[in-house]
Amino acid sequence: MAGTLFDKIWDSHVVASRSDGTVLLHVDRHVLHDLGSNIAFAKLNKAGREVRCPELTVAAHDHIISSAPGRRDDTYAEGAPFAKALRENTARAGIRLFGLNDPLQGIVHVVAPELGVALPGVTLACGDSHTCTVGGIGALAIGIGTSELEHVLATQTLILRRPRTMRVRFDGVPGPGVTAKDMILCLIGRIGAKGGVGHAIEYAGDAVASLPVEARLTLCNMSIELGSRIGMVAPDDTTYEYIKGRRFAPEGELWDRALAHWRTLPSDPDATFDREVVIDATEIAPHVTWGTSPQDVLPIDGRVPDPEALGDAGARTGAQRALTYMGLTPGTPLDGIPIDIAFIGSCTNSRLSDLRAAAAIVRGRKVAPGVRALVVPGSTSVKREAEAEGLDAVFRDAGFEWRESACSMCAGVNEDRVGPGERCISTSNRNFEGRQGPGARTHLASPPMVAAAAVAGCFTDVRRLGN
Repeated sequence: MAGTLFDKIWDSHVVASRSDGTVLLHVDRHVLHDLGSNIAFAKLNKAGREVRCPELTVAAHDHIISSAPGRRDDTYAEGAPFAKALRENTARAGIRLFGLNDPLQGIVHVVAPELGVALPGVTLACGDSHTCTVGGIGALAIGIGTSELEHVLATQTLILRRPRTMRVRFDGVPGPGVTAKDMILCLIGRIGAKGGVGHAIEYAGDAVASLPVEARLTLCNMSIELGSRIGMVAPDDTTYEYIKGRRFAPEGELWDRALAHWRTLPSDPDATFDREVVIDATEIAPHVTWGTSPQDVLPIDGRVPDPEALGDAGARTGAQRALTYMGLTPGTPLDGIPIDIAFIGSCTNSRLSDLRAAAAIVRGRKVAPGVRALVVPGSTSVKREAEAEGLDAVFRDAGFEWRESACSMCAGVNEDRVGPGERCISTSNRNFEGRQGPGARTHLASPPMVAAAAVAGCFTDVRRLGN
């Protein structure tokens, strides 16, 4: 019977079906980070259980650490206990940790594909909602909560209910200045932040096939902002070329066997999905959010919407609250809204290709007066490669801060925060109230758009700056 990419991976990992309609799903890879894993380990220890498969688990310091040059555990004092707990828990369990000073350290969703820990066809779980990122290489990656995290540590399985399937097809090739970030923001704006609830999403079409792997990771990263825990792109030759030679990728005969299996994974031509969405990628422009949800998004040539023009009473109330919080007036052109901070980083857009794209806009220009701009590479490997290319010098010469790898300003759980009332344009994935700090006003955009805003001092159409 014809199957989708999701069907093939899910069905091959079912350990048992349960009478309540859920299944026990085997987890091939488990990734831990410093925020929340301490609770799962404490519960595991209290129950007297051991980690079942430590060799299938890796961990990294990322969320609650400092990104300051020369950082230590105590550079961000509130994070020190979390860093210590992760180090001790992983050492006790025999789990590989990419610690603060490890040359392979980085944001979990960056290092998993970067190191070949995540591979096509595997199931991967992590205690973070943006685990769906890794679906960009054809993995079935699921963000889990603390109780589920404990369950995986103890059993190497998850209890899950099978989601429905959705295919989102981006037809055609996007124009200049349009990135994967603009594609996913456009989709969220079209179908809403709940549009993917209960579905595993597969991204397809000409525009997706033409994307490099790192851009596919960006696309899948924000599946959770659609309400879906799972976003995927079918593996292809682009994927295999990306994976080959990665530190933990298979080699020799194992590579040949793996590749033969991976080629069977893409959805069959006659596979059916529960829902189909089609977007003309040629019509997508660079996007930026205006409100407090990723669905509050418009092309850069749009204007701040008028809540009174919205038909639904709930939508009107929500939009008015968002505008009040964001300090914006209906009818204001998005192009030209001044900013205080420009942040390039997070698991969404902190890979080498993202930094290259931003540096291409920044090169030969200066950060606008009064704007704080910072770049936080997604991994120590990315930082090292960027420095080898001289990208750090491009950013520093322009007036950007060049930081160490961490989640940084994305999550507001470390020292990198946006102050109350400050307006930040960010390459991260969430613009909720207080996401980057109490009272912070966050706008989401692509790395080139954030770079353009940093040098202009306001939102601006990156296509005017060329490159």
